[in-house]
Amino acid sequence: MRTHSRRRSRRLLVVTAAGTLLAPLLSGCWAGAGGTGSGGNSINVLMVNNPQMVELQKLTADHFTKRTGIKVNFTVLPENDVRDKISQDFANQAGQYDVATLSNYEIPIYAKNGWLHELGSYTREDRAFDQNDILPPMRQSLTGEDGKLYGQPFYGESSFLMYRKDVFAKKGLTMPAKPTWQQVADLAAKADGARKGMKGICLRGLPGWGEVMAPLTTVVNTFGGTWFDKDWKARLDSPEFARATRFYVDLVREHGESGAAQSGYAECLNNLTQGKTAMWYDATAAAGSLEAAGSPVKGRIGYVPAPVDRTASSGWLYTWAWGLQKASHNPDKAWKFISWASGKEYEQLVGEKIGWSNVPAGKRSSTYENPRYRKEAGAFQSVMRAAIADARPRDPGVQPRPAPGIQFVGIPEFTDLGTRVSQEISAAIAGRQSVESALEKSQELAEKISEEYEGR
Repeated sequence: MRTHSRRRSRRLLVVTAAGTLLAPLLSGCWAGAGGTGSGGNSINVLMVNNPQMVELQKLTADHFTKRTGIKVNFTVLPENDVRDKISQDFANQAGQYDVATLSNYEIPIYAKNGWLHELGSYTREDRAFDQNDILPPMRQSLTGEDGKLYGQPFYGESSFLMYRKDVFAKKGLTMPAKPTWQQVADLAAKADGARKGMKGICLRGLPGWGEVMAPLTTVVNTFGGTWFDKDWKARLDSPEFARATRFYVDLVREHGESGAAQSGYAECLNNLTQGKTAMWYDATAAAGSLEAAGSPVKGRIGYVPAPVDRTASSGWLYTWAWGLQKASHNPDKAWKFISWASGKEYEQLVGEKIGWSNVPAGKRSSTYENPRYRKEAGAFQSVMRAAIADARPRDPGVQPRPAPGIQFVGIPEFTDLGTRVSQEISAAIAGRQSVESALEKSQELAEKISEEYEGR
């Protein structure tokens, strides 16, 4: 850990403001805090409460534990809560949880801090897992600076625009094959009120770097903005960043869902499923739930690439992946769970038990070659795969970037910075302040990070 006095004093200021979440990400040198953790023939798994993870929890006892004898104790929490808990447990290296759902944002950072068990040794021995079948963008995003593999994707995703084909047809609206954001705004205005209680579009407004800031940052990218330029100068006060943010805030305030400032991924998924919104821009992973058996909108949704402004594409790249804590008491048994949960066998199980459209896709080439998946997921699978292939995490905008990431900036400090900026943006969506005021405060926050990184 660096000891330069200016950097140390700045870090203390940031950590004090951030609370407990940022501190472990930045330090990388906490001592283990003990703890009971797993042991014997059981492992503990901490994961986000997304629908496909909940399905995994339901299937594990009958289809993994019965075969292996390994009991899996799940702790399932909302996204913001699970990130906090994971960062604490893995930073302390207490070993309370063997496995956790981590994204391609956290895994390179955690690996650099020495908190993760490398997985390459397992994949080389476990030929049935077929590591070469994992899509290259996913493999690359879960590899550390040392070139070693530290995560396995449960599912991968980009982002795209989803819309009600039946509503559009009745209103005489046509969705372009590759829409611009201005076209989307025009369509949202026309679709608003198409049915009683239906709004034109749903966009995340819930605070959280992985909530509102994810879609908003893709809008910033394609509008020509960036969080930092190549020299680490904060650019949240640039005209491009401001134009993108005003566009997003105005769109959701004028034609977006009720209670937008409290709406995240889960709320927008519910809104589209329940007929409360005509369009939704978000993760490609949502399509599996929309097209699942029993979904009231199955077969009624159209899918097109993420809207653009100045760039050719703007979809993000993301994976919820399994990370194995270095301090795990049962790493071999933990790998058996990871290899099952990210394996072809599990995809087959979901296809047969729940439906092929609900397979946790976006991670394996073989998934897109499976005729049963291609048939049932026909409404979205080709758009999803293209979006993942077109994602450009190292070059997502119109200017060079100092760190990788499309919907995030790949540095430890972004957890706190993105969250605090998101609170300002959400307040603007709620009408409690202007976009200008939100960005003025946000620029000041980002400039503190600039001081940390300038000259590197």
